[in-house]
Amino acid sequence: MRAAGIQGVVVLAAFRDRVLVAVRETLGVVGESGSGKWTTGRAILRLHQPTAGNVYYQGIPVNRLSSAEMKTMRRYRQMIFQDPYASLSPRLKVEGIIGEALDVHRLAGSRAERKKRVEELLDMVGLDPAFARRYPHEFSGGHRQRIGIARALAAEPKFIVCDEPLSALDVSIQAQVVKLLEELQQRLGLTYLFIAHDLSMVNGRGRCSGREGRGKGTWRLRDTRAVICEKTGVCKM
Repeated sequence: MRAAGIQGVVVLAAFRDRVLVAVRETLGVVGESGSGKWTTGRAILRLHQPTAGNVYYQGIPVNRLSSAEMKTMRRYRQMIFQDPYASLSPRLKVEGIIGEALDVHRLAGSRAERKKRVEELLDMVGLDPAFARRYPHEFSGGHRQRIGIARALAAEPKFIVCDEPLSALDVSIQAQVVKLLEELQQRLGLTYLFIAHDLSMVNGRGRCSGREGRGKGTWRLRDTRAVICEKTGVCKM
């Protein structure tokens, strides 16, 4: 991977091409299984260390940061995972799952403040604040994914990698989650890297507009550019 960064812009380059992701923009990364989109998302967050080149976030070379510097950086760059059940600890109640980020980044000064913030986040994603006292297995897939979104928002990030967040959900629930993501983007000024295996899930406007079109039962994010990953290890616009 290689990239170049400028202030105010999330910048990534997957393998051969350079791609700039502007603040409040959604960039779709689309490709079949094994094409490298999953690895790309994790390398950008430095959950995987790139073997060559650099990833920049607002001009900062992410893969050159120390562990202490990465802890601060991770607050502003979060992930929504594909599996809304496996990504939530079955041993923790919802309050513990969402509140963990508040503890790690010291964003709550007291237990009461922590509890209030967790309830605010649940309300923000359309869930009853009383759900904070329940376990993940007590919820449907759609509710669990909303909990995952609330967890990603807890640290007040600016950039979120959405790792196929719709693939495990029913079509009707997909529409609700897409609407929620778009509302949160407008409200909080978020930037998304949206990973998908199907180009129909994103608009693919600009140079990737050849396969546009809403398929039956398919839901898409509006105003989204796309990078297409191939099994050759190349991502291209």
